[in-house]
Amino acid sequence: MKSEVRTTTTQNIFRIILASFMLIAGYSHLTFFREDFQAQVPDWVPMSKDLVVLLSGVVEIILGLALLFWKAKRVYIGWFLGLFFILVFPGNVAQYLDHKDAFGSLDTDQARLMRLFFQPVLIAWAIWSTGAWTAYRQRKK
Repeated sequence: MKSEVRTTTTQNIFRIILASFMLIAGYSHLTFFREDFQAQVPDWVPMSKDLVVLLSGVVEIILGLALLFWKAKRVYIGWFLGLFFILVFPGNVAQYLDHKDAFGSLDTDQARLMRLFFQPVLIAWAIWSTGAWTAYRQRKK
């Protein structure tokens, strides 16, 4: 798979926005929303909820920095970030099913349910803004 793909100005802007969100989310995992993120860790995960939150925060910071600065591997980072969003999705589902409040705004089943529909948007955003989808399509030709 070709890792160097030309991306448009729009894709680059959206990639930078996504990277910024990842950096803020990662920082918030480690600091001010640490307990709120623990509400998303399903009870069946065989690790400390705090450790899961800390590790995912570190991964989000690394991915955010990589999105910003590692141009040569941007396609792979896009696919990895899409996969990361898929892997954390069960936590969002568990939060909905277990009726766990978090972040002040996720305090109703309706709000938690609406949040679930945003996850595919994040996956598509990561893959599109990094040129990963374009690289995949070029490879198929």
